[in-house]
Amino acid sequence: MGVGQKSNTLVNPLAAQAMEKFKYEVANELGIGVPQSGYWGEFTTRDTGAIGGHMVRKMVEAYENQLAGR
Repeated sequence: MGVGQKSNTLVNPLAAQAMEKFKYEVANELGIGVPQSGYWGEFTTRDTGAIGGHMVRKMVEAYENQLAGR
């Protein structure tokens, strides 16, 4: 994928700020120090992948709970 091409665009652009906040919350839960500069490029793929994986896991869990009426 070329520079500047972003394939993970949000369905609802208004959710961007909430997703960013969610990313920082999950990083803190995992004990991964969040960058003060906002630049994640100095982190390992393992760390950033763990953050993304936990975000997805939590979103799926929340949706399953919603479907189950909890």
